Amino acid sequence: MDRRSLIKHAGIAGVLAAGAAPAVHAQGGAIRWRLASSFPKSLDVLIGGTEEFAKEVSVMSGGKFTISVHTAGELMPAFGVVDGVQNGTVECAHTAPYYFFGKDEAFALDCSIPFGLNSRQLTAWMFAGNGLKLMREFYKNYNIVNFPMGNSGAQMGGWYRKEIKSVADIKGMKMRVGGFGGKILSRLGGVPQNIPAGEIYQALEKGTVDAAEWIGPYDDLKLGLYKVAPHYYYPGWWEGSTQFSLYVNQKAYDGLSAENKAIIEAASSRAHVNIQANWDYKNPGALKTLVGQGAKLHAFSNDIMIAAFKATQEVYAELNASNPQWKKIYADFNAYRGEANLWFRFTEARFDNFMQSQRL
Repeated sequence: MDRRSLIKHAGIAGVLAAGAAPAVHAQGGAIRWRLASSFPKSLDVLIGGTEEFAKEVSVMSGGKFTISVHTAGELMPAFGVVDGVQNGTVECAHTAPYYFFGKDEAFALDCSIPFGLNSRQLTAWMFAGNGLKLMREFYKNYNIVNFPMGNSGAQMGGWYRKEIKSVADIKGMKMRVGGFGGKILSRLGGVPQNIPAGEIYQALEKGTVDAAEWIGPYDDLKLGLYKVAPHYYYPGWWEGSTQFSLYVNQKAYDGLSAENKAIIEAASSRAHVNIQANWDYKNPGALKTLVGQGAKLHAFSNDIMIAAFKATQEVYAELNASNPQWKKIYADFNAYRGEANLWFRFTEARFDNFMQSQRL
């Protein structure tokens, strides 16, 4: 997923509303908040999860604490939510933190980085390790309290007009991909492009781009990309898991009672689990449909994976030297990644590899 691919869905009304809508305050003992999402209604797994979060807050508070959910563009542009929460224009937002790595690369560590952690590992680092503590220290600079709220799991590696068998095939290839993925693609000789989701099909059909990535089977199916770029690659090494976050304005959060703070924590944790559960449940059927419609599945070659990994490590070394915030958080992230992968190698990976080779 990419920042500009959602802009189209934000709408001119959202642009006009940016920063102009005052926060909703408590009245008569009731608390009424507004949540600005970075996502359009078409991303129903994310929007549905956010609506479920708001419903849980209302139920657990006996209707005394309500949160209205607004999709991208209703209150502010999709990528105005950090400023909106920071300034108190809205009390909270739901977004993908890596959209804002232009403000500081450390935002991405709360979301997804190439060759990062899988979804279970990222959740473990956030809740049982130092992840949440370190990210909250970072977000104090933006007047934000963060809560993990959803994960896509590992994403797919995108759609290609022709087979990509080696690094040599990437050189000169124009691909719709954003964020850190685009940085690494550039180092491999590719040409990253920023294109809104609604324009990807036409760009592939006309040859304006040679490849494009979005999310995974359930959401990719809606775009119909298999019709013009049949080669579907995996895995999306730039998004081994993508965690979404609930951002809460610090002042609004501090004004809550201990009970309501606990309600926010419990409701966001439930949404965190259910968002990934929905994708995990819907992606298998969507993948079967895509293959039935002509999609050709390919694994990225070891040559490509190794080259991308090497280029990624070079980028991280440069960030360690130039960004103190990144260096502090990444050091802990990286240490846990090594331990987690050693453990998963002997348990999850071996079990998964065996089960996936069996006829069920």
